This record gives sequence, C-alpha cells and structure tokens, in this order.
Amino acid sequence: MNAPRLAAVLWDMDGTLVDTEPYWMAAETPLIESFGGTWSHEQALGLVGLGLEDSARILQGTGVRMSTDAIIDHLTEDVMRQLSATGVPFRPGARELLASLREAGVKTGLVTMSMRRMAQTVVDLIDFDAFDVVVAGDDATRPKPFPDPYLQACEALGVTPDEVVAIEDSPNGLRSAVASGASVIGVPLMVSLTGAGAHTLWESLEGRTAAHVAEFHAAHRARVHAPHPAEETSR
Repeated sequence: MNAPRLAAVLWDMDGTLVDTEPYWMAAETPLIESFGGTWSHEQALGLVGLGLEDSARILQGTGVRMSTDAIIDHLTEDVMRQLSATGVPFRPGARELLASLREAGVKTGLVTMSMRRMAQTVVDLIDFDAFDVVVAGDDATRPKPFPDPYLQACEALGVTPDEVVAIEDSPNGLRSAVASGASVIGVPLMVSLTGAGAHTLWESLEGRTAAHVAEFHAAHRARVHAPHPAEETSR
C-alpha cells in the first residue's frame, strides 16, 4: 500500500503560530487578584493548550466569582486588546513556513481553542491569505485533547487525517492531533513536550519550508504503512 501524500497542514494558534501565551497570562493574573486570589507562573503553565471552559473553571477555583462564559469573554477581550496594540507576534519561522506552504499549494487550517472572534482577529492581521479553514474553540464539538477539532478541520478541507500534518506546542494539543490520526510535529515553547506523543520534535520553525514538512510526512507515513514483520513472513 502506498503512503498518502501531504494534502494539508493544520496549525495550533497560541504558542505555535503566534506567541500569545504571555498575553493570556497577563490577562489571567489581574483578574484573579481582583477577587483576592493569587496566581503563579506554574499555575499559568498548567492552562497552556487547555480548552477555555476548563481554564475558566480552574480560575473559578482560585476565587474568581464569574460565570465560565464571563471569564472566557473577559480574557478573550483582554488578549484581543493586547494584539490590536502590538500586532501579530509570530513564533520564529512560523510566518515564513505558512507562506511556503501556501506557495506550494498545500491546504492550511487553523485549529485553536481560542474563541472564533479572537482567531479571526489574528487571521485578519496576517498580511496574506493564510488559511483555508478555521476551527475555533466555540466550533469544536469537544475541545482538545479530544480529536474532534482536528477531525472537523479535516472534514472541512476534504482531506483524511493520514494526508495531514499538525503542528502543536502543548501536550493537550499533541494528544488531540495524534488521536485524530494526523502526523504530528511538536514545537515546544513554554512546556516540555518530551513523552507527550509527538511523532517528531522540532526545536524551532526557523528555516523550515513546505519541503521539510512534506519530507517528515512522507517518512512518518512510510513507517506507519510499512508491512508488519509477520505480514512479510506470510507472503
């Protein structure tokens, strides 16, 4: 059986495409402190890659007396405000790789647990037509680490997971992408991805092109589709 060719690349947003995790942390801390709570850097790291509803419930546990929807709205508006003031804080090499994929004719999708209005703000600030589809937190039937967001993006693009590479920076995101059946590249930022299930780890996206992604996809799928030794013996 021939291994499938690369048809699409799906990107996580916060921490993978753009370095917005510090913005989220900057929004969380004053909110928690306004209710008399405390919030450490280690606690903030625990929210990286987590769905916003789950994150809101954790903030409620620190004493934030607001509904989950109100917390999500507050944090989202704060981060959007920071983005509008600073522009898109691309991760090193991310914009260049995204442009390379577009030039190569590879479909691209954004798969994020941020709300659609925030994802759209980021997409609108990119100075070229960057994505064919966006699946946001309020679109997903179930959040990461469930595979649903990646499967929904595949369906919207008309591709199968074995034709897809996903790029993620968090353990929850990796679990979601791996569970979907995609070939997964981990690019760590704030938390370690060792042992989190990525099919390969890239220290950075700097210098990476569509050709590098296609090479990884082909090598990983060749391993997946390689005959099992027992199958070879029986032929």
